[in-house]
Amino acid sequence: QMRLVESGGGLVQAGDSLRLSCAASGLIFENYDMGWFRQLPGKEREFVGVIDWSAGSTDFVDSVKGRFTISRDNAKNTVYLQMNSLKSEDTAVYYCAAGFRGSSRWWQSNPLSVAIWGQGTQVTVSS
Repeated sequence: QMRLVESGGGLVQAGDSLRLSCAASGLIFENYDMGWFRQLPGKEREFVGVIDWSAGSTDFVDSVKGRFTISRDNAKNTVYLQMNSLKSEDTAVYYCAAGFRGSSRWWQSNPLSVAIWGQGTQVTVSS
């Protein structure tokens, strides 16, 4: 079965960096764009960034542009979210998600056209 497992969350101070990983199994990894979402305390889950199936393009929400990057290693079936210059407002549960590459902007559609979600990993940024 398809499965995504996030890791790398934790407690850091404002200005620090953190790298999240998401390991995929049970799917043909190259058939999927991979996205990152987060859920701030008391808020709805929101889009953070996405990398397409071939790593040919990425997209991010404005609030993290210039601070976060996404990469993927198709040989390892793993996607990464590198978070730099973390701010207290980045505190959230972070989720990775796989979306079929043929689904138009699935990470921004309503409802989201997500094939599978990870379980989430907590990131807490102290100020």
